[in-house]
Amino acid sequence: MGYISVIQFAEKYGISERTARNYCASGKIDGAFLTGKTWSIPADAALPQKGKKKISPLLQRLREEKEAKLKGGIYHRTQIDFTYNSNHMEGSRLTKEQTRYIFETNTLGITTENTRIDDIMETVNHFHCIDYIIAHATDRLTEAHIRQLHFILKTNTSDSQKSWFAVGEYKRLANEVGGEETVQPREVREHIRTLLAEYNSIEKVNFTDILNFHVQFERIHPFQDGNGRVGRLVMFWQCLHSGIVPFIITDDLRLYYYRGLRNWGSINGFLTDTCLTAQDNYKALLDYFNIKY
Repeated sequence: MGYISVIQFAEKYGISERTARNYCASGKIDGAFLTGKTWSIPADAALPQKGKKKISPLLQRLREEKEAKLKGGIYHRTQIDFTYNSNHMEGSRLTKEQTRYIFETNTLGITTENTRIDDIMETVNHFHCIDYIIAHATDRLTEAHIRQLHFILKTNTSDSQKSWFAVGEYKRLANEVGGEETVQPREVREHIRTLLAEYNSIEKVNFTDILNFHVQFERIHPFQDGNGRVGRLVMFWQCLHSGIVPFIITDDLRLYYYRGLRNWGSINGFLTDTCLTAQDNYKALLDYFNIKY
């Protein structure tokens, strides 16, 4: 059996070193032992659970409808609305009806000479990303989860064929967003781990905590491409995990959303109000489908 350090365990699960040491000292990590002042932790040790995670009525319904392959419910509507809007924000040319047709039939339907293969692949992949979130939403968010979402989103796209593009891995080349500099490739891992450690140390996550994480994630811009979509997928995950009604940034809110990202830290109300509006829209769907929140 191999062993890892407190630092490695903390990085693996996106928690602070202090929290990892406390888990060891309190006997919450099976097989951990102290040699002098240094803890050794089994490499396959699991993160201690605070108790069985309560599943919200929404998450329960999403899982049930996904398993039953039910059409016309909240799962069906979420897949189409979320995938269409998030991809459309990043330049996808597929219409909402084309997105719906792909989800419902697993075929292309009517295409034109302007239909791009990448738009189709990233649509199908985004469906899979949402399924991954529904399956893992009770898990504590980790670096591995974030990278897996990127891997799913970008698999079998033209980007995945480029030697310099790392699918499921952090960027290798410097990039910028909206003309603003982002974190250098060599510093991404450290920034992401710090962001996760700070987030996972919050006792009770609220709406503002999720928005702040999202802004910091987008400013790090850890991947070569796909950062916006992965970031919005992560927000949906965080809401489900914390029992907060999630939201979908729709096309009519896109410019307000970008303004909110730019101004976070000086005028937080821009992004907060935009996301609360999006949340109200999703609540209307939950009301229609008689899902409590």
